Amino acid sequence: MSTITWCMKMNNEVKSANYESPMPHGRSSRIGNWSFVICTLTVGLISASLVAESPSGTKRGDWKMWGGSPDRNMVSDETNIPAKWNYKTKENIKWTAELGSQTYGNPVIADGRIYVGTNNTGEHRPKIKGDKGVVMCLDEKTGKMLWQATHDKLPSGRVNDWPEQGICSSPYVEGKMVYYISNRCEVICADAEGFLDGENDGPYKEEKYNEKEDADIIWIYDMIDELGVFPHNLATASPVVAEGLVFTLTANGVDEGHLNHPSPDSPDFIAVDKVTGKLAWEKSYCGKNTFHGQWSSPTYGVINGKGQVIFGGGDGWCYALEPKTGEIIWKYNLNPPDAKYILGGKGTANEIIATPVIHDNKVYLCVGQDPEHGEGIGHFHCIDATKKGDVTSTGKIWHVGGEEFRRSISTCAVKDGLVYAVDLSGFLNCFDAATGKRYWQHDTYSAIWGSPYVVDGKVMLGTEDGDVLVFNHGKEKKLIATNNMENSVYTTPVASNGVLYVTNRRMLYAIQGK
Repeated sequence: MSTITWCMKMNNEVKSANYESPMPHGRSSRIGNWSFVICTLTVGLISASLVAESPSGTKRGDWKMWGGSPDRNMVSDETNIPAKWNYKTKENIKWTAELGSQTYGNPVIADGRIYVGTNNTGEHRPKIKGDKGVVMCLDEKTGKMLWQATHDKLPSGRVNDWPEQGICSSPYVEGKMVYYISNRCEVICADAEGFLDGENDGPYKEEKYNEKEDADIIWIYDMIDELGVFPHNLATASPVVAEGLVFTLTANGVDEGHLNHPSPDSPDFIAVDKVTGKLAWEKSYCGKNTFHGQWSSPTYGVINGKGQVIFGGGDGWCYALEPKTGEIIWKYNLNPPDAKYILGGKGTANEIIATPVIHDNKVYLCVGQDPEHGEGIGHFHCIDATKKGDVTSTGKIWHVGGEEFRRSISTCAVKDGLVYAVDLSGFLNCFDAATGKRYWQHDTYSAIWGSPYVVDGKVMLGTEDGDVLVFNHGKEKKLIATNNMENSVYTTPVASNGVLYVTNRRMLYAIQGK
């Protein structure tokens, strides 16, 4: 739900015990015999590089993915970003854009376009009615909608595709290719131009919505049809692209009764060829040990000269894999040995929903649960990513947990030897990145679904109460601004090309200093 790119049920929505039966799992391909021509059809649309963009020391300019770089560190080097703005007086407001009624996908900015996941209640394509998953593509300068990707809901209903939640995945943009996970549990590769260029690119020619302002789909990999995946409530991962592959979690989880695993042998993590859309490998490391679902997002980094793709599992373990094969390099259990998972959030064991952050050969990650399960004991870990095997005992650098750090669905930010981490209960913490010593803590008195974001000497954080709090970046706490957005902020502020972007549930705000 939010910038951590996961989303399920809103606290004030009614739950139902009457679910429709899930759709049958076939093995039919959405790509078929077209795969061999994709390289020809996409010449000029996609980079030929087989290695993902390496996390750099400077993060300035476009913000092309969740976290801004494959290491997912919520830090930007943009400057001249205002700490204060006011949408009513238009102070520092460049433009605003209406979205749907619920927005959990985080904005991504690339090559003059902004991509954001939401639902269809805005009906920006007036001919398209009803509940849909939507990715809107907007003009970066004006906020005007350029095109919209529209995905029908799964017929199996809320057990696999929760109503009104839209698309929670934040796209990964590389060249002219836009990769994201749809509400239908599909890996999507779309053309950044949409149909505005008058062409239907790629082998996929079956777009149901194919007018000028619709998305041009290059290929689709359907994880339900191809792998028998049973997404619990919603597929939400934000993919990462590295070494020629698209990596994602599958959302495979339990049934509507939360007791059985309808598809325990289906993978929880996959890699798909970024050009052809063909499956490269699949892994089911969580399997029957999955507590609820698979809602984290993957991370990629280079550790001691070698690539690792890392994900947080629905079983509470963090897994680091060989990118080309999916074999385990190391794994780490974030729950204590005596932790127990109990339905409804009463237990002490948790899954992982936050995205792992790689920094200085370390991984920073916390555990959490569906926000509807409420508050509970959590754990925030700093893990040595240079080791191999089960490193639960040997890989722990430091840990904060229990009442000191509660359940969280948020991703952290690491900058200048400090790490900022927040829990669902609403406490923002500043820790020493090397030792875990807490320098300060702030109680927002609100639930937090988004993530702290460091930019221009400031730390920004959105709240469920509808505020964006702005602090000085440093070892001493100083709140410098509280900006009310009039509606819940479930996403994370991001900066790109001198502009700050903030979404509440219904609107996207472009904020720029004078």
